Amino acid sequence: MASVAKILVGRVGTIARASTASNLRMFSSAPAYEFIKVEKSGEKSNVGVITLNRPKALNALCNGLMTEVSKALDLLEADTSVGAIVITGSEKAFAAGADIKEMQNNTYAKCIMGNFLNDWTRVAKTQKPVIAAVNGYALGGGCELAMMCDIIYAGDKAKFGQPEIAIGTIPGAGGSQRLTRVVGKSKAMEMCLTGDMITAQEAEKMNLVSKVVPADKLVDEAVKLGEKISKHSPLIVALCKEAVNTAYETTLAEGLKFERRHFHATFSTKDRLEGMTAFVEKRPPNFTSE
Repeated sequence: MASVAKILVGRVGTIARASTASNLRMFSSAPAYEFIKVEKSGEKSNVGVITLNRPKALNALCNGLMTEVSKALDLLEADTSVGAIVITGSEKAFAAGADIKEMQNNTYAKCIMGNFLNDWTRVAKTQKPVIAAVNGYALGGGCELAMMCDIIYAGDKAKFGQPEIAIGTIPGAGGSQRLTRVVGKSKAMEMCLTGDMITAQEAEKMNLVSKVVPADKLVDEAVKLGEKISKHSPLIVALCKEAVNTAYETTLAEGLKFERRHFHATFSTKDRLEGMTAFVEKRPPNFTSE
């Protein structure tokens, strides 16, 4: 049992063992981005913020932008001072969809041989918690990008939708799959087959978003959430995130077994002992990701 626990913890704790000094240097030497902005926010600068920045295109998701997002995620994941990541856009648009001009002349053969959109899954594979702060339009690829994140906060004027049907195609980055798992078959089918948008308030009722806040306070609220998550052990947060995500991909019996093994695995960590000891001693815990 001890060996199983060490394997489970080792798998999610690899990044957490990198040196803070080295990671901070890597962050400070990051190359300039064309389509996004990257910074660290919060009182302790422990929340990474990626802002999509193609204002003239309403933050349409081109391959260049998604490549930059992937590189930024690599950087923020390797930075041990960062406990959570926020992805946001402008007040007018989180992302109004994929870049249609870029896709217009694609062929089936090019899509298959080039593995089109394969690299767009990087957000969903991020080990640290990712929060989408959605203002304005989150349509098509924008809605799919938001759903790749772990938690979605929405501004009160946000709009969500999968309008691909109106341009002769279907969702290609998880829209028909993640949406169905969250809102159910009937509503997902309606959204995908009509292309109709829903409001932030409707999205909250359908559990697509977890919180709706005034647009001008959205990013601040998302950063506050990131700060709260960052107070906990990064190692245990990673284990917990993996356990919750597994619920979407397995049967209940398999998921319960997976959860129990991860729960057992926490007992091989110093952070679990520190957390429980601090609780008993009525003091704040000092987590070290060990």
